[in-house]
Amino acid sequence: MSGKFEKVKGYFDRGLWNVERVRNAVVKGWITAEEFEIITGELYEE
Repeated sequence: MSGKFEKVKGYFDRGLWNVERVRNAVVKGWITAEEFEIITGELYEE
């Protein structure tokens, strides 16, 4: 898992971040596209 996976997942699970913010975390290199799919349950599309 990426270094920020747990942080991003926690924000999303608590409703602090929406899907778009999680997508931005992929763009910034904080998490991978695969981790985006684990966190959100949605396919990552660029």
